[in-house]
This record gives sequence, C-alpha cells and structure tokens, in this order.
Amino acid sequence: MGDIKRIRKKYSDPMHPWEKTRIEEEKQILLNYGLKNKTEIWRMNSVLKGFSDQAKKLIALQTNQAEKEKKQLLQKLHNLGLLSAEAGLNDVLTLTLQDILNRRLQTIVYKKGLAKSVRQARQFINHEHIIIENYAITSPAYLVSTSEELNVTFVQNSKLASSDHPERIQVKPSKEKIEKKEKPKKEKNDNHHKKRAEAKK
Repeated sequence: MGDIKRIRKKYSDPMHPWEKTRIEEEKQILLNYGLKNKTEIWRMNSVLKGFSDQAKKLIALQTNQAEKEKKQLLQKLHNLGLLSAEAGLNDVLTLTLQDILNRRLQTIVYKKGLAKSVRQARQFINHEHIIIENYAITSPAYLVSTSEELNVTFVQNSKLASSDHPERIQVKPSKEKIEKKEKPKKEKNDNHHKKRAEAKK
C-alpha cells in the first residue's frame, strides 16, 4: 500500500478571529454573494493572496524566466477578466476580494439572469443544471474565464432552460395590489381624524 494522503487546508484562517469590523464585512459578503460559510471567503482570499505574492516575487526578479512567468500570470488574470490587456504587475496588487468573488460561477449565473438570486444560482449549480461548453460544473466557486462566460447556460434537457419556468420568473406586485394596500391605510387615517374632530366639538 502507498502512503496515506494527508489532506491539507487550501486556505489560511484570519490571524485575529474576533475582529468586529472584519466579522461585519464577512457577514455582508455572505449575504451579497450567497456563500455557504466564511471558509469560502477565506479560500478566495488565499487565491487573491497567491496572485499578489507571485506578483511581488516577479517584480523583484529580472531574469528571463521571471519575464516568462510575468507574461503567464498577466495573461491568466486577463483571461479571468480580472485585469485588462495593458495591465502590469503593479495592477495585480490592486485586486480586491470582490474582484475575485465576481468571477465565481455562482455570481456569473445570477448576473446572466439564469437565477432569481445568488442562493438559487448555487442550488442550480449543485444540482447539475448549469453547464459551460457542454461540461457540467458543480462547483459554485469555479472561476469563470471571459471566454467561458459566453457559454454558461442550462443543460439542454433541464426544465429550467425554459424562461417560462416558475423558478425563473420574477413576480413583481402589480400597481393595483399596491394601491389596494395603500387605500385601507388612508381610509383609517381619515376616520381617525374625523373622530378627533367630532370629539373636540
């Protein structure tokens, strides 16, 4: 038998776990991006840190190999839609966590209008309703390249592929319903004023 494979964490925990400002920011990120838990935030932070560390290392080097790695890094980030074609290594250091989160498959599915909410987008991905170039992707955290973004869609035989499916239709309250809700309040206020005026008489 071979050696037992040790599963290592692919992210780093916060150095100060009880920072109030960071906790509040993470709560907001969880709501905005429909993440399952804070571990997903830390994983994306580790991805961002990996890009930053690599850029810092390459800035200090002046070798031919460093130039090749520099081009590869910038091309990779350009393909992911994180940097423009004219960007340099210093631009890598300006990337934020939100930039990375916006390239996740879960966010892309929601932004393309394939789901009513980011949480619903996550459900569609986990249940294998979403494909990229005919390949089913079941990881909401998958980073989508700009070329793949055009091919993010539903599986052909999925009922969700129809825009008329109940789970995809966003029902908005009609003006009539809103007016009906407002009228009783107005009538109650009018009756209240009449009673007060009669009491004064």
